[in-house]
Amino acid sequence: MQRFILKRKNHITLISAILIVIGFIAKLGFKNETAATLPLAIASLLGLAPIAIQAYQALLVKVVSIDVLVTIAVIGAFLIKNLEESAIVTFLFLFGSFLEQRTLSKTRSAIKELTEMAPESALKQVENGEFEEVDVDEVDVGDILLVKTGAKVPVDGTVLKGEGHINEASITGEAAAVGKKKGSKVYAGTILENGTIQIIADRVGEDTTFGKIIELVEKAQDSKSEAERFIDKFSKYYTPVVLVLSAVVWIFSRNTELAITMLVLGCPGALVIGVPVSNVAGIGNGARHGVLLKGSEVIHDFSRTDTIVFDKTGTLTVGKPKVVDMQIYAQNSDEVLAYLASVEGESDHPLAKAIVEHIGNIKLYSVEKTDVIKGGGVVARVNGHRVAVGNVFLMEQENVQLSEKALSDIQRFENVGSSLVLTAIDGQLKALVGIRDQIRPKVAENLKKLKKLGVKSLVVLSGDNQKAVDLAAQELGLTKAYGGMLPKDKSEYIEKLKDEGKIVAFVGDGVNDSPSLALAQIGIAMGNGTDVAIETSDVVLMNSEFDRLPHALGLAKATARNMRQNIIIAVGVVLVLLASVLFGEWMNMSIGMLVHEASILAVIINGMRLLRYRLKY
Repeated sequence: MQRFILKRKNHITLISAILIVIGFIAKLGFKNETAATLPLAIASLLGLAPIAIQAYQALLVKVVSIDVLVTIAVIGAFLIKNLEESAIVTFLFLFGSFLEQRTLSKTRSAIKELTEMAPESALKQVENGEFEEVDVDEVDVGDILLVKTGAKVPVDGTVLKGEGHINEASITGEAAAVGKKKGSKVYAGTILENGTIQIIADRVGEDTTFGKIIELVEKAQDSKSEAERFIDKFSKYYTPVVLVLSAVVWIFSRNTELAITMLVLGCPGALVIGVPVSNVAGIGNGARHGVLLKGSEVIHDFSRTDTIVFDKTGTLTVGKPKVVDMQIYAQNSDEVLAYLASVEGESDHPLAKAIVEHIGNIKLYSVEKTDVIKGGGVVARVNGHRVAVGNVFLMEQENVQLSEKALSDIQRFENVGSSLVLTAIDGQLKALVGIRDQIRPKVAENLKKLKKLGVKSLVVLSGDNQKAVDLAAQELGLTKAYGGMLPKDKSEYIEKLKDEGKIVAFVGDGVNDSPSLALAQIGIAMGNGTDVAIETSDVVLMNSEFDRLPHALGLAKATARNMRQNIIIAVGVVLVLLASVLFGEWMNMSIGMLVHEASILAVIINGMRLLRYRLKY
């Protein structure tokens, strides 16, 4: 019976409204008090049913909820034969609940849009080589799939055949189509705008980037900030206090109607709902714009950030460095380059890829006993020789003597901002490579936006040489720049900033800087949707576009500000209503409940403004 009644709350609200109208027509139109009594009494009892059930369910788990207050107030009004008040109060409470759910569903629209983007079917290659439509859950890693124009990509995969342009807005927040060809990575939930491609499934189901985005956003909605936890605790004790206050008012005044009115007007509905609706709307806005904010606690901390620390390569720069200079200190340069390419071919580091690309096709040797030196480079056994490839720090560890010519070349390369990769074979320096990366477009402009948003200090920490880091910092207008930093040095610097009372956000690629991402109050990954980026950071900029960072910070600040506004609205309305009951003569239950429900709608509508938030400068 309880479930039956609760499922029909909206129908009960409509019937109550009709009965109240009939009652007032009988009373005011036909001056018939007796005829008005029955519809108003039925409206009161009918409207009270779902409210009383919710109150009972709350009391079962030892919670004195808002429904308890309203139930007591309506029963009291009914007993003193104030049927107009009891009928109107129940209707307004139910109607307010209806509007609350409708408007709240709109704040979750961004999340709903995400889940609706999830692909449901796929064209899978079967044994005879034909493609057959199957449920997306039936696709396994390694399956070959066909994607046609206008269709959703069903899984994360790699293009095997064909070319086309894909709209990746569901992943990156950017609607501009991205060209794809053989070897390109594609993501579930994106849409092939033109062309036809065959892909091999790399990740399926919940393991896809899109699946993880949905999971993270849903978790973020359910997380609670410090403000929400305080409000939950406040409401838990506030409601019994209102009951006691009403009892005290009745004891001293013997005015039952006044005491019942106190119960109705003391309901903290807007306070309870104001902060969560701001969080949901803020997280939804971020999801639409390729920014993942992992919960309300993250929003709270991020909004107070006063120091942002950046990794350089792949964060402030494009992350696709190129060889701009090379010096060989040996007669057999081809053999040196072959050793260098063989070692660097084993690495996924951007500098290693740049070297392999620059050297091009060359005879390669098998690489054995590879030893990665953290913050230094790689030492390996190649064709019976000990080959060390890395920075000056690694050369010092390997006791490699640097000639005056080599030292002069190193200085020259550093003066133009190049990163250095040195190669030693059997303890002798054989090659020096200068590599430079391009600064991301509009980074300087976006750093200015961060300063306007209240960030006082912008710092770059990099493993590159100090000169290269200084040149980048000077070009971008950064506050401080530190080069030659090992991962441990970066972590120690962040700890130092935290000890000084700074609220620190660290921006990195989510792979090499995971210790720093974890240590900072806010870890921000320029991740292109990679697994490591999503898992290790608090904020993910899904398309790795730097201009998403000012939007993310501005959104966090706007959301935190919106929460405070909602708290002020909620508390202010309750105080005004209670003061009006105690010290004014115009206030009654119906007016009070109308204002009360209006305050709930006010905080919801205020929160919904965040769905349209865009940074103004």
